[in-house]
Parts: sequence; structure tokens; C-alpha cells
Amino acid sequence: KLVESGGGLVQTGDSLTLSCAASVRTFRTDTVGWFRQAPGKEREFVVVKNWEHDRTYYADSVKGRFTISRDSAAKTVYLQMNSLKPDDTAVYICAQAPETFYSGSYYPGLRDFISWGQGTQVTVSS
Repeated sequence: KLVESGGGLVQTGDSLTLSCAASVRTFRTDTVGWFRQAPGKEREFVVVKNWEHDRTYYADSVKGRFTISRDSAAKTVYLQMNSLKPDDTAVYICAQAPETFYSGSYYPGLRDFISWGQGTQVTVSS
């Protein structure tokens, strides 16, 4: 089970850090990522990282502004979001792929993830 927290209402240009806590399996070698879904839109990829291979995949829209990381115990994954824009407004959802999954040079897709959190709302005002 994954539980997100840290969402809120911020202004354009602000920063926010989201957390995703794992209650069963840790994130030590897994592929874990953040997705987001705005009202009326499909769920979209934000950033994903495979820790065993130390490979990170960023959506172009967040590259240079968002950073994924984890704590030393590998039980919490963070999404640091800087220079937020109104277009970043969405429910942010944490997801975890099967333990041995690694997509290599290909960006992981929604169907590659088997565990999903409930999400945390991020609203960026203009």
C-alpha cells in the first residue's frame, strides 16, 4: 500500500515536496514513480526512477523543475517540485512496479505499475 502526502495550495513559482510512504515493500531496488491527473484529463507520467539501475525518466514538462528521491531506509519516496506553474495543478499519485521490473531505455507506462496510492492534490494558483 502506498500513501501520498504533502499536497496543497501554492502560488506560481513556489516549491512543494510530496511524499510517498510504503507500508509493505520498500523502494530499495524497485521502479517507483509519480503520475498526475488533472480534472477531465488522462493520468500522465511525471517522473519515474529505477533505483537498482539508478535510471530516472522525466516528462519534458517537468524536467529541470521536479526531482525524485528517497530516504535512506528506502521506505519513502519524495517528489521535490520547484517553479510550480498552474499547469502543474493535478492529483499526484505514487506508483510502484513489480520488484524485478526495469524498462531500460524505454519510458515505463501506466500498465507497468501494479501498486497505486490514492493521490494528493496539488493546486497552483496564478
